[in-house]
Amino acid sequence: MPVDLVLLNMHGAMVADGHDDCEGDLLACCRAIAGVDAVIGGELDLHCSITPKMLAAADALITYKEYPHIDTKERAAELYAICRDAKLGKTAPVMAAHDCRMVSTWRTPEEPMKAFVARMQVFEGQDGILSVSFGHGFPWGDVPCVTARMLVIADGDGKKADDLARQLGQEIWDLRHQTSPVTVPYREALRQAAAAPSGPVVVADIADNAGGGAPSDSTFLLQEILDTGLTNNISGLYWDPLAIRLCKEAGVGAQLNLRIGGKCCRESGIPVDLDVTVKSVIENAAQPFGSVTQQMGDAVWLQAAGNVNLVLNTIRGQTFHPDAFSQFGIDLSSLQIIVPKSSQHFHAGFAPIAEEVIYATSPGTLNMDFAALPFTKLTTPFWPKVEDPYES
Repeated sequence: MPVDLVLLNMHGAMVADGHDDCEGDLLACCRAIAGVDAVIGGELDLHCSITPKMLAAADALITYKEYPHIDTKERAAELYAICRDAKLGKTAPVMAAHDCRMVSTWRTPEEPMKAFVARMQVFEGQDGILSVSFGHGFPWGDVPCVTARMLVIADGDGKKADDLARQLGQEIWDLRHQTSPVTVPYREALRQAAAAPSGPVVVADIADNAGGGAPSDSTFLLQEILDTGLTNNISGLYWDPLAIRLCKEAGVGAQLNLRIGGKCCRESGIPVDLDVTVKSVIENAAQPFGSVTQQMGDAVWLQAAGNVNLVLNTIRGQTFHPDAFSQFGIDLSSLQIIVPKSSQHFHAGFAPIAEEVIYATSPGTLNMDFAALPFTKLTTPFWPKVEDPYES
């Protein structure tokens, strides 16, 4: 102390027992320590809750624009530039947020979201607009500000920021039916993948995404693969430290009947007892996620009859990249079906190698029926539970 800038990289949807707005608390504490003369900025995951407390404590907040999050470095540079210019007196950032009253997810590589993200960026650097963000919200957080919000930073003009936030908020509202995520029930998704003329077909197990809080040990898709006799497939990452310990003790090449998954909660399904061969063990495995490396812990490749392959690991996390599987020497191009446990972050790595991508729903933790989510703290109407939440 004293400091010129305080720059934070935060998720934006952290909740602790008794504290619904952890990032708001963190920013307020930073302000109390750094004082009114410091410029405080935050980079947020776009699955954030943009709260009044966050807006009051920070000078500038921006979110990632892409889902999957392939633009984290660009957004960090953007935040730094805005806060640097503010501290040098070149600009006076003013923020405005518009509540879109929607609970959903938006896949930015697909149209019309791809074009909408590009349109957001057109405004930046023009007519006093410094930054435009679309905070998608985190649907599975039971907090008052869970709905999506449009956030605009203007140079010294609060009305200009508010007007553009409302304008773009209306535009994304008008696109709500076109941007609503298309999903397929998991049994049908696997049938479609098996019937495809060529593979690999990626069937994303979106409900068991550890990045959204799921246990990553659900067995619904695996059990369906076995029950229907599907062959030439791989699924994972299954978080199962106990099974991995047994595999390591047995050793590579061992054949054993192993109880897999279904351990954490009722949304995990029931354990699967399967005759497998331990094909490979990698200690301290890792996978790429954009330009960074995500640790997987110890990981095991298992193979069952019919070329049914599974990858288990000890550090709970979603499947980001084909390397999560291919590092074992598995030829993914020879398989018909690939099942990554991920909602969307798999897309950047897996889409280029896939003949088709199918998003499969299952009884897992991340319920995609947004209208049925049991919110207790959201007091305003929201779409899709209400067709027009602005009516009242």
